[in-house]
Amino acid sequence: MRHTISVRLSEELAAWLEETAARLGVSQGQIVREQLENARLASRDKRFLRLAGRIEGPKDLSKRKGFSRPK
Repeated sequence: MRHTISVRLSEELAAWLEETAARLGVSQGQIVREQLENARLASRDKRFLRLAGRIEGPKDLSKRKGFSRPK
């Protein structure tokens, strides 16, 4: 590992981290690294959301040509 950080945790979160690490048989640092990686990957998946509401067009896509309802 290249970088070391210090983080202050609430007693409740520290207890959860300690119990979870013991139950899974891994280090507390491993759990923190995995959760940070999960958060990083999740933020990648949602990049398209920055476009939500910015595209102009009909509010009801069924009114677009080729999407009309059968009569």
